[in-house]
Amino acid sequence: MIKEPIKKQTSSESPKPIQTSKPKASYLDRFQRITAVDKILFTQHLGMMLRGGVSLSRALDILATQTKKKHFKTALLHIRAAVEKGDNLSDALEKYPNLFPAIFVSMIRAGESSGTLEETLSVLTQQTKKEHELVSKIKGALTYPVIVIFIMIFIGIGMIIFVIPRITDIFAETNAILPMPTRILIGISETIIQNGLLFGVGAIAVIALFIFAIKKPKGKKILDTVLLSSPIIGGIIQKIQIARFARNFSSLLIANLPIVQALELTGDTLNNSLYSNSIKQLTRDISKGLLLSEIMKQFPKLYPTTIREIIHVGEETGNIDSVLKELAEFYEEEISQIMENLPSILEPALMVLIGVGVGGMAVAIIMPMYSLSQQF
Repeated sequence: MIKEPIKKQTSSESPKPIQTSKPKASYLDRFQRITAVDKILFTQHLGMMLRGGVSLSRALDILATQTKKKHFKTALLHIRAAVEKGDNLSDALEKYPNLFPAIFVSMIRAGESSGTLEETLSVLTQQTKKEHELVSKIKGALTYPVIVIFIMIFIGIGMIIFVIPRITDIFAETNAILPMPTRILIGISETIIQNGLLFGVGAIAVIALFIFAIKKPKGKKILDTVLLSSPIIGGIIQKIQIARFARNFSSLLIANLPIVQALELTGDTLNNSLYSNSIKQLTRDISKGLLLSEIMKQFPKLYPTTIREIIHVGEETGNIDSVLKELAEFYEEEISQIMENLPSILEPALMVLIGVGVGGMAVAIIMPMYSLSQQF
């Protein structure tokens, strides 16, 4: 716990009044999203000021003044007030689980206990940066194909609702004999137009049901199993989960947390239920004195042999935190290369998909027109 030194106050330097109660933010301010960048700046600047000799309460006050997000500012002012009352920083942060997750608070608490808070903040900064970079690259790689797919859907719906009915009227006036593809397309168009509200409600209901199902443990497990078993997507998900596991686990070990507690907190950071459930089993078994690399053999599909051997080497040499850190960097670099190449890999597949959709619709429209031209 870092306490602010007592010194004589002068007219040029008067302290700000201590918040005796939790500052209130407006209702709308509570919906402001605290991003990973905000957390990076918080840990980075706080660590710099502490290393520069600035007291903890003064550093928190400066950070609260600099932030433009009112909800975050309100939280920092309350944290500063708690610290000035004698609370540990970790205890004050723990009151805001939506802003500072359990892994964050536990690392801060370990840094306070060992007297290495500045070093812990530096580790947290690097960890959050790596996590942010990983998520940003994944989102960037998926943005292009998602946009293309949505554009295809909207164009297809527009054609079915606005274009096909007009062409249908022309065919009805000429009493043309329509081929099967054209009749199917016209049937789809008429069904959607006549039952538009029903289709809209049905689509929303299906989406809502899907979201509700995957929020349940059983539904989430089924979805994660399907995704992890997919030919291409499964390999990418496995790399992402291993990179996140290695990065968070190594950071917690570097912060001198016990291995059992470090594993528990790491499991909470993994968004794949198969991996998070495996971490729970690893935690139970490792508390019995077994080696982590040996326990991982229970999950050969989640942790490949190479990963287990590398961790085994780290356990034998006593450098498991360093080995895990190198493992995280290796997988993060591999994921980065995959995400950079993914758009160029998906582009031909998307072009084929667009060609099939547009080509099929064009053939269904042109075939009866060609028959009409032959009649005349």
